[in-house]
This record gives sequence, C-alpha cells and structure tokens, in this order.
Amino acid sequence: MAREEAYSTLMRGIQELNFDKPSVPSQLLLNGHHAFPLAMNSKNQVIVAASCYGLGRIVVLGHEAYLREFPDLVKNALGWLQPSPDRAKVGVHPSYKSILDNISSVDAEVCKFRDDLGVYVTDAYDVGRLSKELVSFLREGGGVLIGGQAWHWSHTHPQENVQLEFPGNRVCGVAGVNFTEHYGHRECVPIPSNMPFKWLSRGLQGAYSTIMRGVQELSFQEPSVPSELLLNGHHAFPLAVNTNDQVIMAASCYGVGRIVVLGHEAYLQDFPLVVKNALGWLQPSPDRAKVGVNPSCSGIVENLSSVDAEVCQFKGDLGVYVTDVYNVGPVAKDLVNFLKAGGGLLLAGQAWHWSSTHPGEKVLLNFPGNQVCGVAGIYITENYGRHGEIAVPSELPLKWCSTLTAAKEDLEFLLKNVSEFDTRGDAVLSEVLVHGPLAFPIGTTPEGMAFLAGAHYGLGRVIVISHEALIAHTPLSTFFQQALQWLDNGRSGTVGIVPRLRHTTDPLSKSGLSCQVTDFKDDLSVYVCTSYSDDHCKEIQRFVAEGGGLLIGGHAWYWATSNKGAEALLKYPGNRILNQMGLSILPNTLGAGLYSAQSGKELAEVYQFRQFLPLFADYMTQNQSLSEDQRGCLEKMRRDCADYLSMSAHHCASYSSVLETLTDVVKSGKVPQVSESRPVSKPEDRLLLEFASEMCKMCPDPEALLPYIIKDRIALATVSNTKLRISAITSGQKEWISTGLYLSPGMRTDIEFPQEIVRKGWRVRIGCQSDNLRKADVLKRAPVVCESFPVDNDIVQVWNLWGGLIYLVAPRQCEVMDAEVVVQKAVRAPYYKSGETSVNDWVNTIRHEPAPWAELEFENLIITLDSEMIRELKRPDLVAAQWDAIMKAVADLAAKPTIFSRKERFVADVQISAGFMHSGYPIMMQTRSAPDLLKLTDKQDPWGPLHELGHNQQRGVWEISPHTTEATCNLWSVYVCETVLDLHRSKGHGALEPSERLGRIQNYVKGGRNLKDWSVWVALETYLQLQEQFGWDALKKVFAAYHDMDGVPNDNDGKMNTYAETFSKVVNRNLTSFFKAWGWPIRAETERKLSDLPVWSDHPMAQYA
Repeated sequence: MAREEAYSTLMRGIQELNFDKPSVPSQLLLNGHHAFPLAMNSKNQVIVAASCYGLGRIVVLGHEAYLREFPDLVKNALGWLQPSPDRAKVGVHPSYKSILDNISSVDAEVCKFRDDLGVYVTDAYDVGRLSKELVSFLREGGGVLIGGQAWHWSHTHPQENVQLEFPGNRVCGVAGVNFTEHYGHRECVPIPSNMPFKWLSRGLQGAYSTIMRGVQELSFQEPSVPSELLLNGHHAFPLAVNTNDQVIMAASCYGVGRIVVLGHEAYLQDFPLVVKNALGWLQPSPDRAKVGVNPSCSGIVENLSSVDAEVCQFKGDLGVYVTDVYNVGPVAKDLVNFLKAGGGLLLAGQAWHWSSTHPGEKVLLNFPGNQVCGVAGIYITENYGRHGEIAVPSELPLKWCSTLTAAKEDLEFLLKNVSEFDTRGDAVLSEVLVHGPLAFPIGTTPEGMAFLAGAHYGLGRVIVISHEALIAHTPLSTFFQQALQWLDNGRSGTVGIVPRLRHTTDPLSKSGLSCQVTDFKDDLSVYVCTSYSDDHCKEIQRFVAEGGGLLIGGHAWYWATSNKGAEALLKYPGNRILNQMGLSILPNTLGAGLYSAQSGKELAEVYQFRQFLPLFADYMTQNQSLSEDQRGCLEKMRRDCADYLSMSAHHCASYSSVLETLTDVVKSGKVPQVSESRPVSKPEDRLLLEFASEMCKMCPDPEALLPYIIKDRIALATVSNTKLRISAITSGQKEWISTGLYLSPGMRTDIEFPQEIVRKGWRVRIGCQSDNLRKADVLKRAPVVCESFPVDNDIVQVWNLWGGLIYLVAPRQCEVMDAEVVVQKAVRAPYYKSGETSVNDWVNTIRHEPAPWAELEFENLIITLDSEMIRELKRPDLVAAQWDAIMKAVADLAAKPTIFSRKERFVADVQISAGFMHSGYPIMMQTRSAPDLLKLTDKQDPWGPLHELGHNQQRGVWEISPHTTEATCNLWSVYVCETVLDLHRSKGHGALEPSERLGRIQNYVKGGRNLKDWSVWVALETYLQLQEQFGWDALKKVFAAYHDMDGVPNDNDGKMNTYAETFSKVVNRNLTSFFKAWGWPIRAETERKLSDLPVWSDHPMAQYA
C-alpha cells in the first residue's frame, strides 16, 4: 500500500505525460522489491519510476529533458523525496539551473552535491565519480531526482555492461531502477488515477528476468537430490518450480542486500548461466564487485572468468559471497549482517541428509543454512525435491505449494497445563487472520475464529493476542508465562515491556525471565508491545527475523470505527508489523467466553489457509474430493480469502501466488450465475460468489475474469462526458445524490471532480442495494453488490463487478452549490425528477433509457426499482403528487419541516437482509413489493412502506426499546392512512379492527399488565388511546417538545416517566393513572410534579382497574 500512496502523491494532478517529443527516453528496468513505475507507455515500457533504498527515496526520469518538461511531476517528486521539514534544502546540479523557475516555492539552490542537502537533482551522466557519496546519501535518508538516458552511452561504450557501468546506474541501480540501452517509445501517456495492480509486481518480475535471463530450461537430474524450499514473508520469490509445484531455487532480499538460494550445491556447477546472472543481480554496486567463493565451492571459479572472483573464507569487504549451506554455521551472524548491510549471498545445498543425521532437531530452525537464508524468508526443508526437466517461463512462476510445517511441538509446549482460555471480562477481542505458511492458531472460538495465534518468522517467533488486557488476565497467566519461554527460545534473555503495558510486568516476571519496562531496543530477547503503534516497525521485523521474540496485543475494531473506509489489513498499525509475519488483526469482534485450549490445535490439524487453498483449488478445478471436516472449513475459507485479498500485497510473490490459484478457480467456470430463479446455498458456491468479487478488485487483469463470473453480459448503449451540476447542503447525515447514470457489470469509468469536492470526504457509490447478505442461508444475488470510492483526486476511476447506479455521496456538514462533475462514460437510466423532468420527456424518451435500474425522485422521497416496472408508467407526476402529500404528512406528525433535510429512499431488491422490508437509508424492500409504491392512488395496501417510514422517524429519546420498536412507527401508518389516503385505521391494517384491539387489551390485563408483554400492537394501543382522546395535535406537540429537550434519561423507567410528564403538560391533564393502568413504572416524584393538573380519570383503561 505504501507504493500506491507514493504513486498518488507523485502523480497528483497529472492526467497525462507527453513523451511524443524530440527527447528519446531510455526504457527503465525495475529490479527488486522497492521499485515501482510512475509512467508506462502502450508498449509496457517504464519511462518514469521511483524506489527507496535504506532510509532514502529516489525518482528516475527516462530522459534529462523531463526535468524541464514536466514541472508538476518534478514539484510533486521534490515533496515526496524530502526527508523531513528540517532537511528541506534542494540542491540542483548546475546543468539544470533553468528548472529553478518551475520550483520557486521550494528552498532550492544551484550547487554541486553535498551531503547536508535534503534532495539532490541531477542528470545520470555526471554522477559516476560521486556514486559512492550519492548512494550513502540515499541510504541515510536523502532524496535523489535523476534524469537521463543510456542508449547513447551504450553506442559509445559497446563493450561495457550498461546495467553495471552506466554512471546513472551506479546510483539508481542500488534501488532497483536501471537505465537500459533500449529506446522508449514516444507517445502521450495517460496517467491512471490509481496505480494499476499489475505495475506493483514489475520490480519482482524484473528481478526474476535478470536472474533467469537466457535460461530456457533446467534439468534436475540424479544423483543430485535437491531439497524443497519453503518461502515465507513478503520478500521471497521462486526462481524454479518443478512439476510437483515444489520450489527448488529462490531469491529474496533482507535489509539492503540480496540472496539467492539453490536447493542443491551441485547446481552451482550444473547451471552456470543461472549462477552468472545471479552474481550480477547480487552485486551491490560496481564499486563492490569482488566475489568471494568458499573453498568448498571452488570448482565454480572456472565458470566465472568474467567475474572478479577469489576463493576465500568469508570477509566483510566482499560484494558477493558464494558458499554451500553446510559450513556457514560459525559465520552465520556475520553473513546476516553482511546481507543486511547490502552484500549479496549465493547459497546452495540440501537439508534432507542433515535431517536424517539430526533426528531430534528442527530443520527450519537449526539447520546451518537456515540460520542465514531464513532471515530473508527462504528455508531449506527436509523434503526431497522431485527430479525432472522444467521449462523456465518468461514470467515469474506463481504456482507453488507452501510446505506446511506442523506446529504440533510448538503447541504442545505452549499449551502444557493449559486446558482452556478464559477470556470472560470487559475485553472485546478481534479476530486474528492466520495466513502465513509458518503461522498457526492457538486459541479459537468454536467457529474457528482465532483470537490468539503464533508464527515463526525468519529465525524468530511471534505471538498475537487480540486484546492487550488479556496479557495480564489472571486466568491466562500460565499460558503467557509459557509463551514468554517459547518466545525466548532458551536464551534466558531480557523481556522488554512497552511502558503502556507496565502493569503486565509482575505477572510476566513469573515466567522466570527478567522483565523491564522499556521502549524497543535491539538487545532484548523478547519484546512485549501493543498493536496500536507501528513505531519501530522495520526494527521490530528485523529483530524477530534475526531470532527475537515478539508478544503483541491489541484489537482492530476500535481503529476501524475511527477510520471509516480505511482498510484495516493495510493501514492498521499492528498489521504493518504483522502482515509479513503471516498474521493480521481483523476489525471484526469476537465474544468473550470460555474456550477449549485444544480448539486451535484441532483446527490446525484440519485447516491452514495456505495448505487448504490448493486442496480447495483441486476440489473446484479437478473434482478432487474433500473430507467432511474439510468441507466444514469452506465457510472459514471464504472469510479468510476475502480478508487476505484485501491486503493488496501485489509486490509480494506469495500474495500473487494466492491470486493465481484463485484465478484458476474462477476460470474453472463454476461461479454460479445466481438469481431469483437460480438461488445458491452450497458453501462452495457462496465462497465462489464472494471471492469472485474480491478477485476482480485485486487481480491485475479483471477483464479476463469477467466472462467466467458473469456469463451473459448485455452491451448497453453508453453516453460520453456527461456533465452533472451537483448541489448539496448536509447537516449531520451523509446523503446520496442521484446522477441518472448506470455502470454495466465490470464497466469502468473516470469521473472528473472540481477542487471544492476533492479530499473533502465525498465518495462515489456504485450500486443502491446496500444490504450485506453474508448471513443468509440462501442467496438470490451476490452477498455484497455495492462499491464505494473516495474522491481523493481530481479524476477517480470507479467500477463495480455487479454494475449499479452511480451516486455521489456527500459527507456530513458540507455545502456545495452547482459544482460540475463530468462522467467519462456511462449508461443512461430512467430517471424522473420532480420539477425538472417533463411528463412528455418521460413518456417519449426517459422511461425507455437502457439501464436496468430506474429512479423516481420526488420532493422528499426517491424510489429505486427495476426499470421494467416503470416502462409503462405514463403519469409519474401523479405518483409524485401522492408521495409528496404522504411525506408532508410524515413530516407533519414528526413536527419537522415539510422539506426533509435529506430525502428518504426506497430501494427494491431481489433479496434483503431482514424481513419483508426494513428501515434505514435506504429503506430496503423486496422487488415484488415495488409496484405497490406506484399504485397508492388505487388504495393498494400502503401499510408496509408507511411502517418503514415511521421507523425512520423514531427517536431514541422517546423510544422505549425494545417494547415500542415495532409499535410507535405505526403511528405514521395510521396518520397517513387517515389524513392522506382516506383509509380508516381499521382498514389500513386488519390488526386495528375494533374486536382485535379489544381482545389484546383484555389479554394484556388478564396477564397482569406485565411490561414484557407490552410490545408491537399492545404497545401501540397505549398511544392510540392517547390520540383518540387528545387528537393528533397532541402527539405532534409531544414530538416537538422532545426536539429541544436536554438531559433525557437513557433508561426505560426514566424515559417512561419523562414521556408521561411531557404528554401530561402538553394536554394539561394528569395522565399518571392512565400510564399506571398500562403497567408503566410511574414514580411518586412524577405524580407530585403533575398533582396540580386535572386528573384523567375516565380513561379507557379505568374499566379494568
């Protein structure tokens, strides 16, 4: 996500870059995990890119002329590159002093490079002699903006390696951006408002292409039996995957260094081209070109004639070191530090033989080679790699199996003498997503939702508890004492506890380890902290990778409520630390309870996300069977897939691997074509529906998936560059603004906004069907069919897999008048708006518009329904008049202005989340009921819609929940029926027939006037008796009185007494005996307050005294 945020910052306000000029750029090669494109042409050539190295940042332009030609880009870049406000000085190479006029708002000077600058701007030609200083400047936090091309240099230096020797590459190459000798195609390039996902993997693909350049196939033959490699974390990626989907060669980075691992030492000689390419990729810089080769591997030197290599033991001044994995134990720490500081390592070997001679030891933790490559997320396992020949693909291989290393021994240690997890108390927990190949659940609910989990990461260990209060929770003390011992891993070191958790010091000290309150520092054995801060994020990740233990506690639900619209997996502080460790804290809550300590262990035996995924894929694509226990995990798989995909880690090979697997599942053609006539209920069908939507949001090429998800897409006529005039005045509520436009399923469009709306809380919403159906047993549509996009740029691209009407959502407390918004492409919808649409235009044109959804917008109400239901509607003005009268009556009874501050909405959907209709914004109703909204003039049953409108008028200050929730809303139904529709209340609803009413009263009295029975129609009777005696005006005055009332009690007893007092004062009668007759708990104090008023003694309930 950091790359996407950086892209938005760097390209803000830029809609296109015109490279169709005399300046011929170089194509840039991105190579590594940190580099990302800023501009790509139609030939998929990168022309502008950015990256980071150490603490610094760099922006690279494919021609030096662009420093002058693209001033907005340069200005944005200087802001992004600035290390801090204290280092704001920008130095500009004398050759480019002319750009100063374009950056007048920046503190800039023309000068030679010096290290006290914040940012240095230069070309790529004169930096060779300064490369060491600039690399050091960059590593320490400086910013570099560099422009140039390498094709001319290549012509004049035909024998030299551009990637290594071109001056600019001596600087930007360390950050994974290289100028190449290839011409960049000249054209005008549009700049997407959001970085396309496929761009995020360019650096990874570049690294793979560099290492495997020229390698067509690999033959893994006997007698060399390789080990399978296990990849973990965000940086490791495969180089060679055999026909069994086992990784045999892999690469990664750690710190600012790089590493390549081969699954057998013989491959150092068997595959000389791979080794040669790898050494080039591993080389930190041309100034550190020396390659050291361990004596055990000296046979490869003859293959390295073009490389400056020597046979030697490891030493720190090398650029790259080549060794087998068997002799690294004594220098493991030195090699890790070398790698972290920028060195390159090429390691080779297998671990299956070591495993057979060390039967009691864990290969992943104790095998010598893993003491080095494990920090970078590559582990050599005891599993044999299958022999055979493999073709080397041009694209990074993304289908491989993540070997599951059972957590049995870890859980046995952690759960010794622990039979249950008692989380009862005030702490509200979050769920923990367990997604890494070395992560495992420890404590789970019966539904398999983890609240406590652990993982191995690098050489270290981590435990997550989803509420920090439980660390000092007495019933869990035994577990956490053992957890500290497990995290300490026998070092008997110091446990550092963040000051916020100082109260846990005493209970954790009972573990026998020395505990101290401290901020993070490197010399700890275990660090205990909360997930609410990502301070020291990188330091903590390296601490764990190099063997430290981390105990982290916290929930994400409060953060999610305080950061509406933000993706917790991406932006929640704790997840910035944990995601690459294979654990993430989710915003959904878990109830406190008493949970079996065996639940996590039992779940781990049946289900682990990365292990279960290929089983599910085989089940869907190859009809492989699943056991009943495995089928029982499909619902969890659905949730985990949706959560995992939202991580959006496209720069990570393991994430892309999951995407690739799920893409195959979607393309199996089994996504159900759900509808009212074809409902679905099977877990696998529900799963497919859900993650098909998520896949289209996250996969690099969603267009390729659409035909498999929605098989019968109808091409509807579109309109272009539709201009809309938008006005909105909101108070305390967000408001949807209809546009009369629709997007077809999968269709994308750009929307252009004026500055007064950008980054002011506005959003674009696609789709009106707001109900989430995930809890429904049977689905007649996909569970979630709406999408929302923040207006955080001048141009926002929007889309929705399922299609939908386009709305602008105005934030609370905003005032915008007559702002122009332009929609690039959309489908017109039948849209009638009172006061603007003529009946003639409606009949002749508008009602025939092609979109499948229609909207009728009246004075105080908007109705959204299937377009087929309005095709024959000839007099929308009569429907408008009827609803205008109804809504005025609704406002009248509520004692509100006749023009609503926000229009109410009805939306008719094929399936809703609760009931036949339900209130809210919008009011949701079943599609089959929608025609009734157009026929109220024919006195069709109006009760349901009026009932829901009544719900929307209820206010907590006078509502007595849960008794009156389904009662007082019916006052509006009765009022509208009688005052607008000329229907007596007994005709409005059969429950109000006199005999029905009398029977309910008598039964309530016979039952002892118990308030538990006072609800719905019985409770409504209380209010109807008041209305029938004192009239509707009395109710209106009561509601009006509450508008300005402060200090209303929150409890029901207090509310009932306040209501009795308020109503009594409005009608100037003492009503206490009436309310007491209904069983209300009227206090003596209330009776005293009203004692001066004449008593209503002949009330309807008096006969039952």
